[in-house]
Amino acid sequence: MARSRHAAGGLRPDRLLRRLVELLGPTGSAARQSLVALGFNSATSFAAGAMLVGFEDTWSRLSPMLILVPAAIGLRGNVFSTLGNRLSTSIHTGTFRVSFKADSVLGQNLLASFSLTLVMSVILAGFAKVLAVALGVVQHVSFLELAMVSALGGILGSVVVAAATVLLTIGAVRFEWDLDNLVAPTVSTLGDVITIPALYLAAQLIGRGNVASVLGGIVVVITAVVAVVSWRTSLELFKEIFRESLPVLAAALVLSALAGLVLQKQQNLLHLLPALGILQPAFVSSAGALGGILCGRIATNLHIGSVEPTLAPGAEARRDFSLVFGLAVPLLLFNALGAWLVSLLTGSSGAPGFGWLLSTSLLAALVTMAFVAALAYYSTIGAWRFNVDPDTYGTPMVTASVDFVGTMALVVVAVALGLI
Repeated sequence: MARSRHAAGGLRPDRLLRRLVELLGPTGSAARQSLVALGFNSATSFAAGAMLVGFEDTWSRLSPMLILVPAAIGLRGNVFSTLGNRLSTSIHTGTFRVSFKADSVLGQNLLASFSLTLVMSVILAGFAKVLAVALGVVQHVSFLELAMVSALGGILGSVVVAAATVLLTIGAVRFEWDLDNLVAPTVSTLGDVITIPALYLAAQLIGRGNVASVLGGIVVVITAVVAVVSWRTSLELFKEIFRESLPVLAAALVLSALAGLVLQKQQNLLHLLPALGILQPAFVSSAGALGGILCGRIATNLHIGSVEPTLAPGAEARRDFSLVFGLAVPLLLFNALGAWLVSLLTGSSGAPGFGWLLSTSLLAALVTMAFVAALAYYSTIGAWRFNVDPDTYGTPMVTASVDFVGTMALVVVAVALGLI
């Protein structure tokens, strides 16, 4: 009898599944949207990890490129995740229309996103160069060459990511998808997969006479003009997005560059333990995507009035926290398994067992996910209280912080477990 009562009241698999569906949304379709997007995020992030390890010779030869790469990836995700969040809010509030005119909501958002991509890419190049000099990283690339790689790779990657964001938005309108559940995982993944080869291709221009330096000079001049025009434009929404986004993207850029510095200083990690190098993009991308979902849902609920910006999270916010942690466990398992299999399939030497990778992922996630949940909530309600758009501030701070905190957590845990 006791056993039957326990079975009736316990957490059976069917009840756990129903609970997860309830957390993800009011219908089973909402659950499928989030799970498919997050699964796509993890699966394609392994390709990004494999490319990061595979191109390691190029990053080492063109130091300080390895500082630039994680920050460039993060920048792409931050710019276009916030684009998706703003469009999601406009859908929920009834102001969105499918129009590419310069003065439309979609048109102004796209103009602001591309302007921010170009301006922040050049700023990133300068910061990476200064950081490398200050910390004694061996220099093989000039500022103008870095600016060319960062801007050209950024624009190439942004065209693809912007197209995907717009298609997701149109799909959300047509098929009644919840964009908050889709945009962060999909955009952050595309940012990983597209940005790394785009940077690699742009980097091939270095060493071909003065081509890279000349292009870098042209890029810097164009960027200055774009920055002035964007700051003073008569398109109010475009100007507001550009001005509000610059400081938060700059702060996010610093944190992402610090993650790159960790990798630059731990290059032996990519040599001695390639599986961990493959796991790193998937790990931080999944954590960032979960944080992006949380930010997007809280921001949308603030706009429509179903969440209050209180110090202690209310019932609706706690429901979203449960969603994040409920999805984190299967994602971490999938990430560890995928990194282990990819490392075996690519013939990486010194690959640890699946159990070691899973232990590393779970232990690092204990710190990372607690940090993600707290930062996502308080950065979003903080932006709301200071009368700025939480769609612009929440996701960049979370994803960039995860780049640094997640990378540091993986390295520290790997060292503590004796893997490196």
